[in-house]
Amino acid sequence: MSKSTIAELSVYFRRGEEKLPTLEVQLREMFVFQQFMKDYSPLMHEWLLTGDTKQDAFRHLAFDDHGPTTEALAVLGTENKGIDDFRMISLWNGAEKRSQMASMKSLCATIGRPDNFSFGPPFDPEITDWHLPAAWLHHAISIWPTASFAGFEPFHYHQHKVFEDRPGVGWLCYLPQKLTTREVPEAVQLIPVSRDGQQAGTIIVSCADGPFSLENPEHIKAANAIETRLVDQDLLPRFANL
Repeated sequence: MSKSTIAELSVYFRRGEEKLPTLEVQLREMFVFQQFMKDYSPLMHEWLLTGDTKQDAFRHLAFDDHGPTTEALAVLGTENKGIDDFRMISLWNGAEKRSQMASMKSLCATIGRPDNFSFGPPFDPEITDWHLPAAWLHHAISIWPTASFAGFEPFHYHQHKVFEDRPGVGWLCYLPQKLTTREVPEAVQLIPVSRDGQQAGTIIVSCADGPFSLENPEHIKAANAIETRLVDQDLLPRFANL
């Protein structure tokens, strides 16, 4: 497996609320995502709070079979006491072998930047087919339905995208618009995402011939072409507008 295919899922959204969500709400959102993707690998079954030391990083289980643990909520409550404008929860799967490590992060803010959720799956087993990250994206959007953008792309793809002030398409991305081949003829797949019986957005797939690789110039060319096509129609948002 090449490092050029190691990817991460990210979701940008706004809650439309003046206050941060409760810790229980924020951690339960992460639990709901974990429940959906846990069958991908036994490495996804157990999640812990990250820590400043190796000992701390193995100390607190984030979830039990029913949701966030009382222990995790207590620890996070102590760490975030008095903080009311910005909060990040960081979890990992406890794997000591680097290729098996996975992470989840949830960032919430009351001003400025949008809220963000990210998931870094383990390198092994390698994700070789777009259907799996598409399913993860689809489920993530059901948890955060106000998503203004979501994507799944290799680390360092940002060095290859066309527009510095906008997110890249990468392997897959989601936009909250109904898109067809008329708007995005370069896409190999356009997957409708519905909410309340109506299409709320579209997942765009840039390549289908194996995992998206930064070492494959055709993959980068395909994603770049979609980015250009979207910007020409004012469909790819700027980071400032997420």
